[in-house]
Amino acid sequence: MTRTFDIAVIGATGSVGETLVQLLEEREFPLANLYVVASGESAGRSVSYKGKNLRVKDVETFDFSSVRLAFFAAGSKVTQKYAVQAAAAGCAVIDLASGLPSAQAPRVIPEVNPEVLTGLKAPYLLTSPSAPGIALAAVLAALPESISLRRVTVTACLAVSSRGREAVSELARQTAELLNGRALEPRLYDRQVAFNLLAQVESTDSDGHAALERQVANELRELLALPQLPVAVTCIQAPVFFGDSLSVSLQAESAVDLKRVYAALDAAPALELVGLDDYPTAVGDAVGQDVVYVGRVRAGLDDPSELNLWITSDNVRKGAALNAVQLAELLIKHYL
Repeated sequence: MTRTFDIAVIGATGSVGETLVQLLEEREFPLANLYVVASGESAGRSVSYKGKNLRVKDVETFDFSSVRLAFFAAGSKVTQKYAVQAAAAGCAVIDLASGLPSAQAPRVIPEVNPEVLTGLKAPYLLTSPSAPGIALAAVLAALPESISLRRVTVTACLAVSSRGREAVSELARQTAELLNGRALEPRLYDRQVAFNLLAQVESTDSDGHAALERQVANELRELLALPQLPVAVTCIQAPVFFGDSLSVSLQAESAVDLKRVYAALDAAPALELVGLDDYPTAVGDAVGQDVVYVGRVRAGLDDPSELNLWITSDNVRKGAALNAVQLAELLIKHYL
């Protein structure tokens, strides 16, 4: 008889939380009971699961001892406030908001570093990395072992949905105002984002780097087990609702064998390699899909040890919810 588990989704009314619930149903996760949980202002609403409307519970009063595992998709502050409480109740935690330090909740991608789980003890606290971190690590981990990385440079063009539903509504509103010839009044963003590119996605520190840029660099080093790898990350805001796109330049120790690179990327189960005569886009290819798309694979113009790539994936589905669900599947299969 297949074991079933009581599971909670914290932040179930957000875009990532709703996608988590959808994936639990699509993938026939062995659920006994699903609890949908959110902040007090969303408590009492309902979330659809398998044709039923589940009433949203208030995280403030939720009993974590009633579930074996909880997904935290309600922001880092919620994770910081309740994840330790959940763990103390014997509940495994998968954090999608990077609210805990990696020493406490290591970052894991099932296709990249599942061996991390073997060194942990219950109750398990895990972090599902950021969407650009997942896409980048999934591709770089699939490269041939012969490629010894010296440096990684990334420009991440992020969808507005990375900032939640409010940002999606803001882009839609700005677009409508401009198309109808009305004066534009930026609200969530400090300037026009529709039909525009913003050079940063959030405020920066005294050195000019955004927290997400530092986070992606640290995630990549941890996921690839290359703590000294130099990584440069620039995150820009693209006027796209869903789907992140990354322009990546890698510097290797020696000349890159492109044929081996093509073969390795083509064989990776979580990737979809697009041939040289084409390229993938977020809207046309990645949105709604469960793989990371890779295209424009080429050597440098004048440096055979340089490798350039174009990567795109669904930031909400593949880059957040799916990785978390796959982590949960790994946990229940081998550890819970």
